[in-house]
Amino acid sequence: MAIPNSSKREIRPTHPGEMLREDFMPDYELKTTSMAKALGVSRQTINEILRERRAVSPAMALRLSRLFGNSPEFWLNVQHSWDLWDSEQRYRKELSQIQPLNAA
Repeated sequence: MAIPNSSKREIRPTHPGEMLREDFMPDYELKTTSMAKALGVSRQTINEILRERRAVSPAMALRLSRLFGNSPEFWLNVQHSWDLWDSEQRYRKELSQIQPLNAA
């Protein structure tokens, strides 16, 4: 039995950078520099993700999934949820002007 999920989310979803910063890095005792080195990317790239100023790309999702042993879909779903919520907040006024169509 499926659980309907049609209600609007009231609170902001967790950004993948926050999840990395608060959950993954402490558990694995990682610092920004060591994580960047392990992922083969620049420290600036990791810093921007951690500060929630950069999105997790598909390539980064593959790197993170390899490093932490989870799926790339996990990282992309977290990013996707955050992007949709952020866009809905940003374009709320414009979206409210669109009238839904009714099927004939």
